[in-house]
Amino acid sequence: MNSPPPAWLRWAPALFVFLWSTGFIGSRLGAPFAEPLTFLSWRYLVAVTLMLAAAMLTRAAWPSSPIAAGHAAVAGLLVHGAYLSGVFCAVARGMPLATVSLVVGMQPILTAMAAGPLLGERLTGRQWTGIALGFGGVVLVVSGKWSGASVDPAAYAWIVFALAGITAGTLYQKRFCGAVPLLTGGVIQYSAAGIVTVALAWATETMAVQWTPRFVFALGWLVLVLSTGAIGLLYTMIRHGEASRVASLFFLTPPVTAVMAFVLFGENLPAIALGGLLLSAAGVALVTRR
Repeated sequence: MNSPPPAWLRWAPALFVFLWSTGFIGSRLGAPFAEPLTFLSWRYLVAVTLMLAAAMLTRAAWPSSPIAAGHAAVAGLLVHGAYLSGVFCAVARGMPLATVSLVVGMQPILTAMAAGPLLGERLTGRQWTGIALGFGGVVLVVSGKWSGASVDPAAYAWIVFALAGITAGTLYQKRFCGAVPLLTGGVIQYSAAGIVTVALAWATETMAVQWTPRFVFALGWLVLVLSTGAIGLLYTMIRHGEASRVASLFFLTPPVTAVMAFVLFGENLPAIALGGLLLSAAGVALVTRR
């Protein structure tokens, strides 16, 4: 049985959407200066170091059993290892951010379909309508941003891998990790993802890094804001709500990412994209409203 949610949690969805959307921007900012798995390896290393230091200073509780720690490791491999490596590798292989956000934006549909048989959740007709509206809004937002540039076919395999990882990870986190402490659980999750990622980077990449101010900023932002703030909000919302409702928030990240790309990089945001933003927001409201 879920514990009563804290009062501040009502603001968590909006903050989460904003923070999560910046992850796509951060991956693009740092991509020219390090290969994708190398970039992620450094992200995991810094995140584990900071979170472990915080856990030791606060004397945070660790998972109550090896089984609980194992569940945290599996969730980390899915949510961090599979999802992030898929996104970073797709971006590094030339896939436009709009395409990336569209594919991973399909996660709520997969989560809603799987949450019934796996978690016993049932969606109403209103919520299914919201999912349809949300997906339609995502399509409208990115429809004007498709690029005719060639994309490495491997990028499509990577982004599908990312979609499968974040979907399975959300369900696994809800099913098996509800009692795992967030801080120490994060140490375990990032360590598990980092070990696998470093091994793959060592085997397939040069692991060279250009330590430019832009790369340092991107790395710092992804570690402090995404790996701690956004992920902490995600797991807190999953713990206090239905997985399908939380997953519906991912419908808002492509529109918000498009707005950020317009502000930061001057990318065109046509009227149809603004309409899609409103449509997607309406869809999320239908899915998440109790």
